[in-house]
Amino acid sequence: MCIQVIADNVGDNVGDIAGMGSDLFGSYAEASCAALVVASISSFGINHEFTAMLFPLIISSVGLLVCLLTTLFATDFFEIKLVKEIEPALKKQLVISTVLMTVGIAIVSWIALPSTFTIFNFGEQKVVKNWQLFLCVSVGLWAGLIIGFVTEYYTSNAYSPVQDVADSCRTGAATNVIFGLALGYKSVIIPIFAIAISIFVSFSFAAMYGVAVAALGMLSTIATGLAIDAYGPISDNAGGIAEMAGMSHRIRERTDALDAAGNTTAAIGKGFAIGSAALVSLALFGAFVSRAGVTTVDVLTPKVFIGLIVGAMLPYWFSAMTMKSVGSAALKMVEEVRRQFNTIPGLMEGTAKPDYATCVTISTDASIKEMIPPGALVMLTPLIVGIFFGVETLSGVLAGSLVSGVQVINVWYPLSAACNTININS
Repeated sequence: MCIQVIADNVGDNVGDIAGMGSDLFGSYAEASCAALVVASISSFGINHEFTAMLFPLIISSVGLLVCLLTTLFATDFFEIKLVKEIEPALKKQLVISTVLMTVGIAIVSWIALPSTFTIFNFGEQKVVKNWQLFLCVSVGLWAGLIIGFVTEYYTSNAYSPVQDVADSCRTGAATNVIFGLALGYKSVIIPIFAIAISIFVSFSFAAMYGVAVAALGMLSTIATGLAIDAYGPISDNAGGIAEMAGMSHRIRERTDALDAAGNTTAAIGKGFAIGSAALVSLALFGAFVSRAGVTTVDVLTPKVFIGLIVGAMLPYWFSAMTMKSVGSAALKMVEEVRRQFNTIPGLMEGTAKPDYATCVTISTDASIKEMIPPGALVMLTPLIVGIFFGVETLSGVLAGSLVSGVQVINVWYPLSAACNTININS
């Protein structure tokens, strides 16, 4: 039991806290860099307009202030007295932060930006007004909220999609797999339309710079999103510690109730991660083609089409490598646990202590060594393709991996989260 609780706590900290935080921080940094790269070759950089040049960073700063202000609504303005009030309160936090952020963006767009300026657009300078850039940020901000709530709808046991998957378990694994895959595929529809609309609006107003600031808008309230995402794992860890300490069942019941509310709302934060990843990838692609001098990516060119096919394959290759790594690490862990049960007298009876260090070593070594090949695949592919096959083929690879990657994560996250919700509530 202790091994299981420790593994659960470590997994929560690594996956839901450190993993999600680093993922979203990486998207934040990438979107900022993409916006700054495009701004440097636009009128902001050409005319040395320092305040306007830093507009992406100003968005991030306003987002932090808004999220700090939003916390007061949960701690001071609306006091929570019952367990059933926790989940609605967490959802309100995101809505409140989105509304406040919209107002904040309007203010800084009016103060920091000139009324009219130009943005680099594939070799040309596109004339843009400050209110258009405000709309670019706002459409990304509200698209993120929509994607978050849609993701929550497809992963919460309170709604019909997860209930249908749970009901399918009555007739065996085959129907469960079919329903689960259908849920994952169906969950893609609304988020993809939300991403497509935000890309169309932001690109129409401000080219690739608009896409980059739309991604920043989607991520601007992520401090609140991460706090909500961390709520469940922290409560679960507290429950695990209480269980190992031998405390009363009443404490565990309370932490389980808090964990259930946190798990439901955590899907919203992961929805933000999915949507922002698509916008950030497109923004980085725009920064690449702007710097590389690529004006068009013609899919009828053999080099580009080959790149598209290979790029679309890369997310599946990467996923296969990571899934196999997790499987092999889990196999080693199970074998080690079985070995300890067979060789350590009194372990089954609870009179002897297990060898925790060996289990921790297995998981730690696997987490480092097994990620080397997937990491090398991601880092070396653009270098090899660009050096040996040229910029056109690399453009195709990047475009193909962008589209394919967004679809893969949109399918598999809701599916895995729904199954996790069913497992918790069963």
